[in-house]
Amino acid sequence: MSSAKKLRACLMCSFVATPAEFRKQGCPNCDDRLEMRGDADRVMSCTTAQFDGVIAMIRPDESWVAKWQRNEKHVPGVYAVRVTGQLPEEITEDLEARGITVQSRETDD
Repeated sequence: MSSAKKLRACLMCSFVATPAEFRKQGCPNCDDRLEMRGDADRVMSCTTAQFDGVIAMIRPDESWVAKWQRNEKHVPGVYAVRVTGQLPEEITEDLEARGITVQSRETDD
């Protein structure tokens, strides 16, 4: 289970990958907005290691779980059930200035 501790979840869409994968490929759903590709500091700012559970989605557009998790329009892959953390304020402000609505993935229990 030691490799699972190295996984991180995107704070915008909950996609789960290793820091190296985010750095190499960016987030498959959010890289056009978060621009993590090639930027290790940005990966650490836009992802979190604090998440609970994972869901593997093959056909998000047909999945009631994907709809419930707000991932029905995302690429197939592994997603966190619940993330802890939020995008840094400066990134949120930049996205909102570009007309991109930022919806927190953090949930209250």
